[in-house]
Amino acid sequence: MKLTQDTQYIREVSLKKELISSYQDFPFNIPVIENLSELKLHPNVTYIIGENGMGKSTLLEGIAIALGFNPEDGTLNFNFSSYNSHSNLDQYLRIVKGVNKAKDNFFFRAETFYNVATNIEDLDNEPSSGASVTDSFGGKSLHEQSHGESFFAAFTERFQGNGLYILDEPEAALSPLRQLSMLSRINELCNQGSQFVISTHSPIIMAYPNALIIQLTEEGMAEVSLEDTYHYTIMKQFFEDKDRLLHHLFQ
Repeated sequence: MKLTQDTQYIREVSLKKELISSYQDFPFNIPVIENLSELKLHPNVTYIIGENGMGKSTLLEGIAIALGFNPEDGTLNFNFSSYNSHSNLDQYLRIVKGVNKAKDNFFFRAETFYNVATNIEDLDNEPSSGASVTDSFGGKSLHEQSHGESFFAAFTERFQGNGLYILDEPEAALSPLRQLSMLSRINELCNQGSQFVISTHSPIIMAYPNALIIQLTEEGMAEVSLEDTYHYTIMKQFFEDKDRLLHHLFQ
């Protein structure tokens, strides 16, 4: 059963402005972060979108770390670091949670998922009587699969439902067909009581019906429809009149 406003796991994100002494330094000098008042989240799927440099990943990372996730992604139980590069935004975010607690949790980052795969193998190589971590990802080493296959194994095998899933550019290694399959998987998991917060550049991924799409710009953030996103508009222009668009690009 889908979550509702009464049952969703996280409801709202806001900035503890009273703790910020200066907006000159990163990440508070990013307009979206500086102007963040309150971001209300959809019970099922919230998309955070925008051009590169607008602060999507920084915001998503801050939310995830504030919730207890490892900065380089994984479950709430993952605790490793290959390179400490995350901001301190999490210390300045206020997360309003719902009364219900997710039974499954995962923070997925396309750019660091390789490190998660390595950590999983390291854990499985340690002497332990516990179950293999690799088994929860389908039983095959993530390093022995293509990037797209390993990404999709996380979505299809590891995500169990009744979960809170924060995904940063999950389409990075997925073909358009795989992106459609992922959209179907998101629907399955939403029907199993899951909530998603997703940063993406893919109009396919952001096409989930009735989702909340928040577009980040230099002016701040605003709710938009799929058809009004920059991503959809550019792709539509390209496919409807490719030759004209290329002509202008090449002049």
